[in-house]
Amino acid sequence: MQTFFVQIKCELGRTYEVAQAIADQERHSEIYSTAGEFDLIVKYHVEDGVDVGHFVGETAQRVDGVRDTYTLITFKAF
Repeated sequence: MQTFFVQIKCELGRTYEVAQAIADQERHSEIYSTAGEFDLIVKYHVEDGVDVGHFVGETAQRVDGVRDTYTLITFKAF
């Protein structure tokens, strides 16, 4: 299982709409609103061998209202 996080920058005033659209996809583990450069951070788990870049492009980046994403791939939990 591969775990990674996607930070999402939304169009102004659309953070909750974007968060709801991502929640409706039912592919995430957790969704949080954040302060700073990005508006949301979403935690995903995918099976080993899944192309993370393709997955992000087909899920988070296709949501209307998403301006930018930054993917953080994890390697080991402590």
